[in-house]
Amino acid sequence: MKVLLVEDDLDLGNGVRMALAEQGMEVVWVRRLADAMQTLTNSVADLVLLDLGLPDGDGLSLLAHLRREKLRLPVLILTARDSLQERLLGLDSGADDYLVKPFALAELISRVRALVRRSYGQEDETLELRGICVQEQTMRVLVKGDPVELSRSEFALLVALMKRADRVLTRRLLEEQVLPGGSAESNVLDVHMSNLRKKIGEGFIRTVRGVGYVIDRQAPARAGGK
Repeated sequence: MKVLLVEDDLDLGNGVRMALAEQGMEVVWVRRLADAMQTLTNSVADLVLLDLGLPDGDGLSLLAHLRREKLRLPVLILTARDSLQERLLGLDSGADDYLVKPFALAELISRVRALVRRSYGQEDETLELRGICVQEQTMRVLVKGDPVELSRSEFALLVALMKRADRVLTRRLLEEQVLPGGSAESNVLDVHMSNLRKKIGEGFIRTVRGVGYVIDRQAPARAGGK
């Protein structure tokens, strides 16, 4: 799981980064609002840990941007703003959870795990969506109860699309950050995507021409797949 940590305090940021890394999470740590915006534009994240008081702006503006773009990316606010009014403002603005500083790292880890389960339907690294069941640790895939054998690249693409259902993932992002080895050869992604569609069946992966691919949480009215 990839976590975007937006925190300007060096000691706290480093402590959170190390604690999450020990849990097997990949952490991208930035200290400015602008860097957070750029990171979310150019890379994939599964969850955001967001400080509000940043050197170049208020973290709530990043949260507003995510919700305005209708991104389902879960956000956990980390802040010293502890009044009831501030907590309600954060939650009403679209945050999924709110943790007041100072906090115990054990509580943060517990809240992160709970938020991932709520947001992605995960329990023991299992993803489920529209009849597709994926167990990440064992790389086992079931489609409507039937096992499907996928290559490592096909599996990585399916997991990325399922974790970010309803969000279009660009070709560049998939080629450089999801495919093992970061291959950006002209037709490698197309070949893997075509094979993946054949194995899981048409109607799941939708092409957004000129942009990339998406799996919709709800089946489109006309599920042509391509």
